[in-house]
Amino acid sequence: MTTNPTAPALRNRGNNRVRAAVAASGWLALAATLLPDGFPLRWAPVLLFVCLGPGTALLHPQPRGLRPGARLEAFALAAPLSLALAALTATFLFLIGGFSVPAFLVPLAALTTVAALLPGLPLPAATRGAVAPADAESFLSRERGPGGGR
Repeated sequence: MTTNPTAPALRNRGNNRVRAAVAASGWLALAATLLPDGFPLRWAPVLLFVCLGPGTALLHPQPRGLRPGARLEAFALAAPLSLALAALTATFLFLIGGFSVPAFLVPLAALTTVAALLPGLPLPAATRGAVAPADAESFLSRERGPGGGR
């Protein structure tokens, strides 16, 4: 089997594009708030960014890419992580009496931009596969007693 020497360069180029898109998503959401009220293109980018942007920026840019199982793990963790950061930001702004949509989006967009430039948080499935050690006994391999119950 031959290896393609340009494969890591192509993977890095793809990661850089994803990083740039995630970093720009917050600023795009902020720009969308300038559109007229009630316009669907105003709230859709903001909703997508608040729900997925910061979490994706924190989890996606893995140094060696994501394994197939880790892609699902990163996507599943991106939404709750993003919403938690949004809730913390909104709570802080409400406590100091300075909540507005731009004041809410600017810190999240700045955090997302900085996080997209850094390596992602380590994910267990990204560094090692979702396989048990060879010497670990599976609950499926145990002998069942009479009656097949526990």
